[in-house]
Amino acid sequence: MEVRKKVFYWMTWLLVLLLVTPPWVIAQGKQGTEEMKTFKQEELDQILAPIALYPDDLLSQILIASTYPLEIVQADRWTRQNKNIKGDALTQALEKQNWDPSVKSLVNFPQVLEMMGEKLDWTERLGDAFLASEKNVMDTVQKLRFKAEEAGNLKSTEQQKVIVQEKVIIIQPAQPQVIYVPTYSPAVVYGPWWWPAYPPPPPFFPLPPSPVLYGAMAFGAGVAMGAAWGYAWGNCNWRGGSVNYNINQNVNINNNINRNNYAKQLPAGSGGQGRWQHDASHRKGVAYRDQATAQKFNKGSTAEAARSREAYRGRTEQGRQDLSKGTGGDRTSKPGTAQTRDLQTSKAGQRDIQPGRGTAGGTGQQASQQKAGRAGQQASQQKAGGAGGQAGQQRKDSAFSGIGNGKQTQNNSNRGSASRSGGSSGARAPTGGSSSSGSRSGEGRK
Repeated sequence: MEVRKKVFYWMTWLLVLLLVTPPWVIAQGKQGTEEMKTFKQEELDQILAPIALYPDDLLSQILIASTYPLEIVQADRWTRQNKNIKGDALTQALEKQNWDPSVKSLVNFPQVLEMMGEKLDWTERLGDAFLASEKNVMDTVQKLRFKAEEAGNLKSTEQQKVIVQEKVIIIQPAQPQVIYVPTYSPAVVYGPWWWPAYPPPPPFFPLPPSPVLYGAMAFGAGVAMGAAWGYAWGNCNWRGGSVNYNINQNVNINNNINRNNYAKQLPAGSGGQGRWQHDASHRKGVAYRDQATAQKFNKGSTAEAARSREAYRGRTEQGRQDLSKGTGGDRTSKPGTAQTRDLQTSKAGQRDIQPGRGTAGGTGQQASQQKAGRAGQQASQQKAGGAGGQAGQQRKDSAFSGIGNGKQTQNNSNRGSASRSGGSSGARAPTGGSSSSGSRSGEGRK
């Protein structure tokens, strides 16, 4: 009896505690758990393998910029259209753009910017992983670097300096004013891949002309530090597991940037430096991976975020499938199609409707005919004139609308010649069965 009283006593207090605990405290605990489970180690290895061997300075800008995918797309398009702007003119032009400085810095590397814009799914996943846990991302980069070093494929060359310290490998340009972007196959440079279910993507860049080869790595022409690199303010804090920020970095490269404007956006008293902090305003409506991350940056679900999510859904889902298969979402876009990646295509309804037009099939037509009471068909039969026109119309509908209806569809198609003799509408029926079916199905809906 005494034991029952004690159990009842503690259960009562536990219930009271749950009732008085603020809901947001419980929600925060759930968010922390969700963030920790966002990416598995095998996923991080797969995502970071293509860029883990990039020089530290370039890598830090890529990590920051990946959290602003829409600005990456905009900067990529802008760079293609303004290839000839250099020097002070480039600085003036970039100052007018409301992009994050990390995105502006990548204008100095148009090939990297183009890759991130075209492999948008990978860029988003990288940004999601970095927002979920900077430390996990930084630790994974170091793990991959040590694997490449152990395989004999990461060493100092004429293009780069590889500094091996305790538990840390630093990669710096051999010449401070020139950065070489390495080309390598992730499936080779790290040795035998250790996650069969998560194969690494193929090389992000083709082998450059007249490459300089060092084991499994190749280098093309170096990239000089131009005016845009004056915005490269991120740097890797390997031991702290984060990326640090210093707006006074690279002043010697470009001193025409109004750094005071950017300093005002940073925490007061920071002196324009410190640990990098994500700026949700540069997200520009692109939805975060989950609600916990959105709330972490005070950006819950909004109508704008929902539209952005719809606009990205088709591209990114296909990219995830490609990456999981090891294809990495290979580039198929033409340079002139950059506009298709802009979120001006947020009329998501059009994207949702278009696929349906080609897949409506026979079932869609039958449903629309039932709803319309076959009134439209009767009217077209009267215009066709005579029994022959009626027979031709019926055969046309049955022969070309039932894609996927098996033997009956095949038999109906074989009677196409009869429909041609029966009426002009049957004679000009298109051979693209599913497409014509979808059109009639849409008319039925109207």
